[in-house]
Amino acid sequence: MSKKKITEIVCGMLETFLPENGFSLWDCEYVKEGPDRYLRVYIDRTDGAYISTDDCELVSRFLDERLDEEDPIPENYILEVSSPGLDRELSKPEHFAAYRGEQVDVRLYRPLNGEKELTGILGEVTEDTVSLTGEGGEETLLPRKDVAKIRLTVIF
Repeated sequence: MSKKKITEIVCGMLETFLPENGFSLWDCEYVKEGPDRYLRVYIDRTDGAYISTDDCELVSRFLDERLDEEDPIPENYILEVSSPGLDRELSKPEHFAAYRGEQVDVRLYRPLNGEKELTGILGEVTEDTVSLTGEGGEETLLPRKDVAKIRLTVIF
């Protein structure tokens, strides 16, 4: 079964459980790292509070039972449920909309003016471009195909 199909099934399992318990799904991925496979589920709280280990345990137990019942993943895997973290990766349109105007770190596949990592204020994100405003107020339009990752900047 494809990775995409597995994540769709898992998202479906969580569709009503998460909102009923005050959570939202940030992201879900099924990946192979070395010899191991990981099913990673990133959750957030709808009330803006931090995700606790108890929150992760609640979702993990629910998902573990559902996955055991339906058994959609033929190979062995490790289930991980966690918060997306302070430096959360932005990957979906709703992520970009929610954090427009916030400072982000952008990693590029290939250098732009000799730099592969940029920091700035996130502007409009379209299917083709990412707008980033630098410290001096200059706006840079990055081709979306050149953007490897966009993460929130952690400011201490």
